[in-house]
Amino acid sequence: MTVATSQKLPLEWSVILYMASIHLVALLAFLPGNFSWEAVGVTFLLYWITGALGITLGFHRLISHRSFQAPKWLEYLLVFCGTLACQGGVIQWVGLHRMHHKYSDTAPDPHDSNLGFWWSHVGWMLHQIPADKDIPRYTQDICEDSFFKFCQTYMVPIQIILGLFLYFLGGWPFIIWGIFVRLVLVFHFTWFVNSATHKFGYQSHESNDNSRNCWWVALLTFGEGWHNNHHAYQYSARHGLAWWEIDITWMTIRFLQILGLAKNVKLAPTNESH
Repeated sequence: MTVATSQKLPLEWSVILYMASIHLVALLAFLPGNFSWEAVGVTFLLYWITGALGITLGFHRLISHRSFQAPKWLEYLLVFCGTLACQGGVIQWVGLHRMHHKYSDTAPDPHDSNLGFWWSHVGWMLHQIPADKDIPRYTQDICEDSFFKFCQTYMVPIQIILGLFLYFLGGWPFIIWGIFVRLVLVFHFTWFVNSATHKFGYQSHESNDNSRNCWWVALLTFGEGWHNNHHAYQYSARHGLAWWEIDITWMTIRFLQILGLAKNVKLAPTNESH
């Protein structure tokens, strides 16, 4: 796929309106009446639950790559947390991510970074891309799971229920900050893994693509920014391989391992002794 052909792909208007609405409502946070430190606190708590536990630990390292095994109840809890991030259902998310790794930075890659920063960051989601049709082929291990299908189907209603709960706790400031501001943060920080870490940073391993290790993305995404390491060893539960590459999610997995909740943890060869 070239830049020219990507521009000819039909627009996905439902996604465009969905993304635009979330970003526009988030701007209401700038109104003084919608601010409170409690609302900010709720935002960062939910950012950790949905971004760190849900997307990074659950959708990515556990489900997409099966870097470790966890009890089914914990797997479902992490998937539910990821569903609250509203980045698409778990089946769709995992399928597209697996395709990204198989075809990284080539034409079939859903967010090929060779098509530019905007495309890999958000543009690919605003079009009807060919990869959408191949999701079932890449999710055969999860597509029939009833809980996964429930989360895939009812992602938005689940978010609405969370919004009602936040309104009960703290009114509109909790909704604007805890739902909309938090979603914008989780969206863009996650998207930086697709865009910024294929443009900025250093390569410590040969991965046959543009993936880079980017410290500031790692800081924002609990260790996901060590992306070149990840592309070199996709199966590894640990992304920060050097001692100074801080990987909060790996620390979480180690904690779960100590508790007996993470087993068969896979590691890159350089970390097998850790």
